[in-house]
This record gives sequence, C-alpha cells and structure tokens, in this order.
Amino acid sequence: MDLWQNLLLAGVGIIAGILNVLAGGGSLLVMPTMIFLGIPGAVTNGTIRVAILGQNITAITSFRQKGFSDFRLSFSLALCALPGAFLGAFLGTKLSNVWFNRVLAVVMLGALVMMILGRRKKKPTQATPDENPITDETHSESEPSVAQNPNSLTGHLLMILAGFYGGFIQAGIGFILIAILNGVMKIDLLRTNMHKVFIVATYTMAAIGIFAWQGKIDWTTGLILMVGMSVGGWIGSNLAIKKGESFIRAVLYTAIVCMSIKLLLT
Repeated sequence: MDLWQNLLLAGVGIIAGILNVLAGGGSLLVMPTMIFLGIPGAVTNGTIRVAILGQNITAITSFRQKGFSDFRLSFSLALCALPGAFLGAFLGTKLSNVWFNRVLAVVMLGALVMMILGRRKKKPTQATPDENPITDETHSESEPSVAQNPNSLTGHLLMILAGFYGGFIQAGIGFILIAILNGVMKIDLLRTNMHKVFIVATYTMAAIGIFAWQGKIDWTTGLILMVGMSVGGWIGSNLAIKKGESFIRAVLYTAIVCMSIKLLLT
C-alpha cells in the first residue's frame, strides 16, 4: 500500500484501539476499512489477527500487573475454543471476497443491533469493552470457583462454538464471549474481560497459523495496524469512559450502517 494508505490504516487502528477500551467493536471499523483500501477479504480476515494478538497480549499483561489473573480457568476455556478456531479459520481462508463481504456486512449489522439493545438494558455506569479491555478499576468481589459454578460445563462447551466463530471471522467475538462468561457462567464483568483476552489471544495464535499457511496474511499491514491499535488502546485506557463513549459510539453506528450497505452492494 501507499504511504497515505498505511497512515490511514494506522489512524483507524488508533481509533479502533480507543473504541475497544471505551466501548467495543473496533474490529467492525477496521475490517471494512482494510477492504476499501483494496486488501482482499480473506487477507483482511487473516491480517487483522496479527494486530488483535498484540493488543490482547498487552491486555493480559495489564490485567496481570493489576493482580487479576486466573490462568487455570482461562487456559481450560481457551483449550475448548481451539478446535473450533482451527476449523473456523480454515473455512475462513476459503471464503471468496464477495461472500466474505456479505458475511461481514451481516455480522456488522447484527452486532449493531446487539450493541443498541445492550445499551438500553445496561446501567449508565457500565461499559462493554471488546478486544482490548484494559481498565484501571479494581474489583473486590471474588469469582466463584469452577467447582461451585453449575454452568461451568455449559460455558466450556459453548467455547467450542465461540472458537469457531472467532476463527472464522473474529469481528464481534467479544460480545459472544461476554454473553458466555458473564451471562452463562455468571463471572463478573471485570474477570470476564480478564478471561476473554486470554481466550482470544490463545485461539488467535492458532488462527494466525492457519491463515499464514494459506498465504492469507499481509505481515507489513498487520504490524502497522498492531502499532496503531496498541497506541489507541493505551490512549483509551487513560480516558474517562463518560467523556468519549457517546461520541465514539455514534461514529461507530454510523460507520457500521454505511459500510454494511457498501459491502452488500459490492
């Protein structure tokens, strides 16, 4: 890509990184931008994984430094997601550009509906971060152990399906994982995000292997995007949630609708 395209992609990555921390859904902005810059759909699907891996490793480190980690449960959940991720990633490499655009458009519109409905049900003081949910909040409640959680088995089985979706297209996976970890397993939101970034980082490594094997990763673009999203994540973690969330969500909603229409028409 030309220099201006790389700068644009890095800029979008910064916005996505901020969005992921303050609100969620950064990938829904990045992937259509990559397609509009001329990157084929399947390559977009593989390349964005490089940035997502870097961002989630940063998030894992941040949680660890702040005293939040339960690698035993995170690892068992991630292991359940791996088989689905391998299959999903392999099928993702076989999607034609036209069908990838259509699938992405449907996913984006579905995520938009979920975000709008979620905002209506959610308390004003809560936030729903996505791929890189770094937070400075502390939480005093203890997480129920796996043995005490009657929904643990269900949650682990659902991870297989979540892994398949994450390996297949990735965009919006945060909403699915939050629904499983918080909605089904009843893990508090802070620790839900703690587990989520570990799960995504783990299956993303597997997905990168599949996409790289099929030659569907543009490494230079992926690294540029990773820098942008990491910078955005750092900025977002230092912003007050109320200050920027409403504006960023309005931009995201508008972008999703416009980009979905464009994808469906191409």
